[in-house]
Amino acid sequence: MTMPPVLRGARAATTFLTRVPVGGFPYAEADWRWASAWFPFVGAVLGAVQAVVWLLVDGGGALVAASVVVALGLLLTGAFHEDGLADTADALGGGFDRARVFEILKDSRIGSFGAAALIVVLVLRIALLARLDAAAPVALVLTQCLSRTPPIWLMLALPYVTQGGSRSRPVARAALPQALLGSLWPALALAAAHAAGVVSGAEAAAMLGAAAAAAAVCGLRFRARVGGLTGDFLGATQQIAECAALLALALARGG
Repeated sequence: MTMPPVLRGARAATTFLTRVPVGGFPYAEADWRWASAWFPFVGAVLGAVQAVVWLLVDGGGALVAASVVVALGLLLTGAFHEDGLADTADALGGGFDRARVFEILKDSRIGSFGAAALIVVLVLRIALLARLDAAAPVALVLTQCLSRTPPIWLMLALPYVTQGGSRSRPVARAALPQALLGSLWPALALAAAHAAGVVSGAEAAAMLGAAAAAAAVCGLRFRARVGGLTGDFLGATQQIAECAALLALALARGG
């Protein structure tokens, strides 16, 4: 029995976002269109794997555990989002007009803006996870899930403007149903964490607000520079939203 596209989208999302070999080819256009609705779910699974590894290596200290789980995340995703961040930083930092931005986005080399952005984001994620320490396993699940939600809403709000063929184009055709289903996963994760007493209402609100603010700032910047989205911009949004949510949680926890 063939599964409907809304369910096959989960497998397509795993194939799109990670290096985990789940098969399922060939995927229909409808499957790819529903993939975005499962991005946060895939993120939660990735975060859960990282959380388990954190608990296994935590004896070496919080900084070691943070470094190991961030490296694991890069391995599982093939640095997919980080690549988008680097390309975006290079393009928006070095491109002075729309045509030049697209030209830089197509360049596979990493420039100074991209390298700097990668260093800042990786150091910040490691530092924040180490700062959260005992709360880091929960933070991993929540932020990996939550940070993959803003890109879905940006797909809904802005046109996809990549020139020529793109791997992300079929996935970026998200509509309201995909955005609503995609938002269900972080809502459930945050509600479960709050019910379990591991995240307060204020902490959950801080994380949601930070992720939303990151999405708004990114969306406004992308629209101003090129009039819409590219696949790289979506990856950059995930990275910025993840850092924003981690920072918000760390600040909300205070001392």
